[in-house]
Amino acid sequence: MKPTDLRGILRYIPRFREKTFIIAVDGAIVTDDNFPNLLLDIAVLRSLNIRIVLVHGTASQLASLAAESGVTASNLDGTGITDAMTLQLSLTAANRLTHEILEGLCTNDLRAASTNAVIAHPLGIVGGVDHQWTGKVERIDTEMLQGLLAQGLVPVIPPLGFDGDGKTYRVNSDAVALALAEQLKAVKLIFITCHDGLFRQGRLLRQLPVTELKSLLSQHLQELHPEMVSKARHAVAACENGVPRVHVINGMVDEGLLAEVFSNEGVGTLVYANEYTQVRRALKKDIRTLLTLTKNSVASEELVKRSRASIEKQIADYFLFEIDRNPVACVALHVYPEYNRGELAFLFVSPSHENQGIGRKLVQYVEARARELGLVELITLSTQAFTWFQNKAGFSEGTPELLPPARRERYEASGRNSKVLVKRLR
Repeated sequence: MKPTDLRGILRYIPRFREKTFIIAVDGAIVTDDNFPNLLLDIAVLRSLNIRIVLVHGTASQLASLAAESGVTASNLDGTGITDAMTLQLSLTAANRLTHEILEGLCTNDLRAASTNAVIAHPLGIVGGVDHQWTGKVERIDTEMLQGLLAQGLVPVIPPLGFDGDGKTYRVNSDAVALALAEQLKAVKLIFITCHDGLFRQGRLLRQLPVTELKSLLSQHLQELHPEMVSKARHAVAACENGVPRVHVINGMVDEGLLAEVFSNEGVGTLVYANEYTQVRRALKKDIRTLLTLTKNSVASEELVKRSRASIEKQIADYFLFEIDRNPVACVALHVYPEYNRGELAFLFVSPSHENQGIGRKLVQYVEARARELGLVELITLSTQAFTWFQNKAGFSEGTPELLPPARRERYEASGRNSKVLVKRLR
């Protein structure tokens, strides 16, 4: 799906309308050439009545200001010690960046407001070390922010916190985004960084449950990119505190935000707190989805090409596997009752959801239905995945003679020379 494909976007609108997204942008992204495009993506989200709160970091700008001033900033990310000089540089960086963001939102006809909604207190003395002007988020003024959101404004939140005495503290922007997502009951927390997502030993993690990421942080921390550890930790905390989905994407990718929100595949890393999955019978309205889902696999001749008419004729044989109501896999069970056999066919799992056990779940689902129908044998044909069926699904190699006569005629006419695999059900 192209991110700008309206038909693809429309099916998400009922789920996200009037819901809140927290978008946390690293400071380096704000000065990137793609940032105007990112703001345009945010304008699209707002046009769909999605409520947006924008949080920004300042590490990149703080480092530049420190270099210009000839001083060493003591705390770039808001987690270490913040001395008085670093606090002043942080205020300058935050104010400049907030102003740039407000200008950019104005260019896209979006009303916005900078706020002092982050209530903080001093981090204090930790391990015998006074962290001076480093703060910790105490709470969020949700009443203020909900009022702004209700009026259609985009609150812009800098990495600064304020206490009851009017003092300002440097706070970590990831921690601010987490607090906002929790207290505003956001449905998504989106970290926009200079990286494509979370990587483990150089491999991009596309989708993973929060339990898996938590285990990775505790047992294999050294395998994660050091710059992304904070995002990973705050993603875990968000999911454990009621935020259903956390995304980590590259803000330098054009239309990346829309592609992440409005497609099954996404462009970065998705961390999810829970997963709603179901296998359901396909309906006539799903035929287009089935054809689109399997298009590339048909082109590579992994699957036999099926016409819309042929699928419609046997639509009761087809099933979809959905995650959060998004179809990501499919399968079919064609029954030959006079031979007490069934054919497992059209098994496909989207590349974005491979290696998650979905294929095996669909095979087990088909096997269960076949047993309910009193079938004694299940057959399947494969040209490229036969070793998977043998090693993972318990099938054995058979011969074309096992096929019912009409099915064997189609097999021989196809010229595909597929391997015939069989599994006894009882």
